[in-house]
Amino acid sequence: MKLQRMNRRALTLGALAVSGALALTACGSDDDGSSNGGKKTNANSNIDCDNAKGQLMASGSSAQKGAIDAWVKQYRAACKDVQLQYKPDGSGAGITSFLQGQTAFAGSDSALKPEEIAESKKVCKGSQAIDLPMVGGPIAIAYNVPGVDSLTLDAKTVADIFNDKIKTWDDKAIKKLNPDAKLPGTKIQAFHRSDESGTTDNFTKYLKGAAPSAWPHEPAKVWAAKGGQSASGSSGVAQQVKQTEGAISYMELSYATEGIKTVDIKTGAKEPVKATVDNASKAISEAKVVGKGKDLAMELNYKPTAEGAYPIILVTYEIVCEKNNKKDTLETTKSFLNYIASEDGQSVLKDEAYAPMPTEIITKVRETVKGLS
Repeated sequence: MKLQRMNRRALTLGALAVSGALALTACGSDDDGSSNGGKKTNANSNIDCDNAKGQLMASGSSAQKGAIDAWVKQYRAACKDVQLQYKPDGSGAGITSFLQGQTAFAGSDSALKPEEIAESKKVCKGSQAIDLPMVGGPIAIAYNVPGVDSLTLDAKTVADIFNDKIKTWDDKAIKKLNPDAKLPGTKIQAFHRSDESGTTDNFTKYLKGAAPSAWPHEPAKVWAAKGGQSASGSSGVAQQVKQTEGAISYMELSYATEGIKTVDIKTGAKEPVKATVDNASKAISEAKVVGKGKDLAMELNYKPTAEGAYPIILVTYEIVCEKNNKKDTLETTKSFLNYIASEDGQSVLKDEAYAPMPTEIITKVRETVKGLS
């Protein structure tokens, strides 16, 4: 499965280099070539294509791209006459496109801000946009230090690295956390996202929440600290880590493939915690819904103390209008969102290095999707 994911990601990155977007076209036949007539199929009992048709445009979070890939593979086996195009251009760009009426929904690793909700009343024609949490997972800190196969860092040390306070890999703060590692004097090359990114927002929320004295900047989608280098998208920073000796960056776990090593995080628990889906799920289960009405924006816990709870986490939301979605794409939007929120849709996430939403959260999402109009 891991090799398949690696091959699939390599092919996808190659396609993105050519087109700059992921265009996925739904087929009119099942995987075995039989016609489905546009109805439900045995490919997935949670996919209902009865009223789904036409083209569905969406954009946003690059962190959830692997999940979108997996979902569309199943959806295309069931639905006829539907074209899905998801452009993974970052959470900020996705929200902007949605608010301008260019897409049916947006993917964002951060919930909408109050001013964005206010602005959404224009495109939602008197209603407003809402956040639907669909995908969870760990934000891995990836590094490239030859000869160092295991590395532990705590929040303060991570903050000092990305705030340009710790400049070499043999710094005493890193040595103290890794007494058995042979740390070289290599210069640290810290990479951050150049685009507006929900991953950046969540990563800096972790730094601010877990190490406030070491991270003076306010959490935001736009990188605020001085120093370091930048790259576009999760795939961009992953590529820089892979090819740059001494590099370190943050990215959604599904991008830390092909030999990229990840940091274990020292928390209040007895043992450092690895960046895994299961460990992220333990932290996500402590999140609370803080959105009002049908908005399901969540407040994450960046300082878990439970054993095995990985603290650097994100939740990706699909953003739609509560009411007055575009009539020509409403039924197709509901069809697709209903599937990805279903038990079958959520079950594919773990194999793609993502965390399914907790049962109590995804149940609310399913109810909300059914009521979209």
